[in-house]
Amino acid sequence: MNPQVVAAFIAASVSVLTLIGTLAAQYFGRRATSRDTEKTLGEQGKHLDRTLAEQREQLDRTLAEQRTRTLNERFAMAADQLGSDKPAVRLAGVYAMAGLADDWAENRQTCVDVLCAYLRMPYEPDPRQDAPEPQRLAFQAIREVRHTVIRVVTAHLKKDAAVSWHGLNFDFRGVVFDGGNFFGAQFSGGTVNFVGARFSGGTVYFGFAEFSGGMVYFGFAEFSGGMVYFGHARFSGGTVNFEHARFSGGMVDFGTAEFSGGTVNFVAGFSGGMVYFDLAEFSGGTVNFNHARFSGGTVNFGLARFSGGEVDFSRAGVWSYPPEFPWTDTPPSGVKLPRKEDQSQA
Repeated sequence: MNPQVVAAFIAASVSVLTLIGTLAAQYFGRRATSRDTEKTLGEQGKHLDRTLAEQREQLDRTLAEQRTRTLNERFAMAADQLGSDKPAVRLAGVYAMAGLADDWAENRQTCVDVLCAYLRMPYEPDPRQDAPEPQRLAFQAIREVRHTVIRVVTAHLKKDAAVSWHGLNFDFRGVVFDGGNFFGAQFSGGTVNFVGARFSGGTVYFGFAEFSGGMVYFGFAEFSGGMVYFGHARFSGGTVNFEHARFSGGMVDFGTAEFSGGTVNFVAGFSGGMVYFDLAEFSGGTVNFNHARFSGGTVNFGLARFSGGEVDFSRAGVWSYPPEFPWTDTPPSGVKLPRKEDQSQA
């Protein structure tokens, strides 16, 4: 073979190998560079994610702290308004505290406690009609604030309440009620405490109220004047307790009420006034009058219907002024009266 041809072939082969080596070096170099770039970008992405997460957490903490400060400021302002000497400012405080309760779920009970505490504050009775006009006007203004608290509470206990306060506790111990509207309230959880409350005038409405759960206490309450209306109320669950309550005046009307479940305890004293169960329906649950004292006044079950459950008078403590019943001889099934010999002794 011609030496020149051989030399040319060798030179060409070397050039090809050199080109292949160069291309391979470039290819593997680019792969290494790409891996480094991907690694760098990945590390940068993780760092950015951590930074954004930390910033979000910090922002959430800042917003939460700001919200808590704002809510605490609103609470202090509403409480200050409730303590004002001016009834109009107190009225604004009632709505401010209720609005705060709606917005502050975690401290809703505290806001409600403040509203109830306002009702428990000392309350002077209604001055006589011949009292000076400024005194009468001042009393009417204060009473309006108190009745507004009751209306606000009731609005949040209705079935269609925009913000429900069901399940909260309501402390009305010793409150003087000279009117107020619990009409249609649903007592379905928590504890509602009327222990020692005094119903001494005006009309307090519990009409169409539903007692379906939780505990409602009227123990040691005094019904001495005015009217307390439970017409069409439904007692279907939980416990409603009138233990040691005193019915000595005025009118308490359970007419057309429905007793279909739960327990209602009337271990109370009936010494005056009028208590009506006219057209009430007893179809379930337990209504207990054991140890009750019927010593005066009128307790009337006229036209009441007894179709189930238990209504128990068998161990009444005093029976000198027994209730008036719609039967003349044998009571309906489920109604337990004291034995004849016990009736003369009770």
